[in-house]
Amino acid sequence: MSRVSKPYEIVERALELSTTDGLVVIADERSSANLRWAGNALTTNGVTRGRTLTVVATVDGAEGTASGVVSRSAVTTDDLEPLVRAAEAAARGAGPAEDAQPLVSGVPASPDFTDAPAETGSEVFADFAPALGDAFARARSGGRELYGFANHELTSTYVGTSTGLRLRHDQPNGTLELNAKSPDRTRSAWAGRATRDFKDVDPAAMDAELAQRLRWAERRIELPAGRYETLLPPTAVADLLIYQLWSSTARDAVEGRTVFSTPGGGTRLGEQLAPLPLTLRSDPHAPGLESAPFVIAHQSGDSGSVFDNGLPLAPTDWVRDGKLERLTTTRHSAGLTGLPVAPGIDNLLLEGGGEKSLEEMVAATTGRALLLTCLWYIREVDPATLLLTGLTRDGVYLVEDGEVVGEVNNFRFNESPVDLLSRASEAGRTEKTLPREWGDWFTRAAMPALRIPDFNMSSVSPGV
Repeated sequence: MSRVSKPYEIVERALELSTTDGLVVIADERSSANLRWAGNALTTNGVTRGRTLTVVATVDGAEGTASGVVSRSAVTTDDLEPLVRAAEAAARGAGPAEDAQPLVSGVPASPDFTDAPAETGSEVFADFAPALGDAFARARSGGRELYGFANHELTSTYVGTSTGLRLRHDQPNGTLELNAKSPDRTRSAWAGRATRDFKDVDPAAMDAELAQRLRWAERRIELPAGRYETLLPPTAVADLLIYQLWSSTARDAVEGRTVFSTPGGGTRLGEQLAPLPLTLRSDPHAPGLESAPFVIAHQSGDSGSVFDNGLPLAPTDWVRDGKLERLTTTRHSAGLTGLPVAPGIDNLLLEGGGEKSLEEMVAATTGRALLLTCLWYIREVDPATLLLTGLTRDGVYLVEDGEVVGEVNNFRFNESPVDLLSRASEAGRTEKTLPREWGDWFTRAAMPALRIPDFNMSSVSPGV
């Protein structure tokens, strides 16, 4: 009879079954809880559990080391041997892996490796749900309808290797998205939050923010495409800079394929990218944004290698005081490029020394400017300049001499985040934020609002 074993037992048994030169086993135990609502009333809620097991087998040969990777869900003890054999067969049938390195060793074991996985449940919403109900009542009395969802996930990841690693990381991840609409559905506003435990989110404050934006939208102003002074809120800054981070691999830069390349095969490391003292960094121990302190790679690619699983991560400055400081590398690409090993880390912070809130930056505006809510449908146009295009969404507002005077039409934009850093004239106070576009993949971000003197709204986007 099939038995569902504890995660660490699954890892240990898979390692025992290995017949190849090396094995990496990653067990991800996931639980989630969610709430959804529409028209000021809860509609659904649920709790889920799941397990995914990834096995990486390595085989040494005369021409190099090959790897085979197989992942499956809902794995029990009866599924283990077929899974390990499938990974081993994939490795034996593959050619030498370009990113092959000795498997990581010598990292102290996690003291909780044999403990049961952490789990979330409906109790995570114990304080949030009543506060949301109060927000429904206020919205109803104010003539607004609230729509949205709250989701909380907790993933316990266990990594074991044939070189002796026994590591474990628990990652909480919460997101809240709230839309407010006028009763005739002609006006809409959005706000989002990222959270570890839903204890630091305030539905009443979010509803008040959305109510104000709906009032701003009572006056509609049509504006043509063009370059406008623009206030980018933290969520929009996060979406742009996350894309920049994903595009900052050292190997691609050295080979002349990215915005961080220089003619002749060099990189722009050491170049001043921004006149403001902006520091873009990642730190697995950043308070409130904690992420895995070691590499967890389920597959190899431009920015990660399965051979690096378990490699310790350290705080890394990608841009320091406006200067390009690091590009992402695996151990393999670091060897190819001669640059330091700098794996990606699952959070991102931008700091510029500013103290103003977004509201204070609006109040300090002289003349005309646009205030954005968020960006979406972001796509790359030109990797050589990292030119991105996308759309504004859920509210673009006109600011005149420090006051919001109405809502304007949406736009398509064409901008490079690297170029934006070079033109930013002001950075506000750094705060935790939820990226709107990339929130399904990257939620641990802290960003300031940025003032851009000449943001390129390339065309009007009617009806969005």
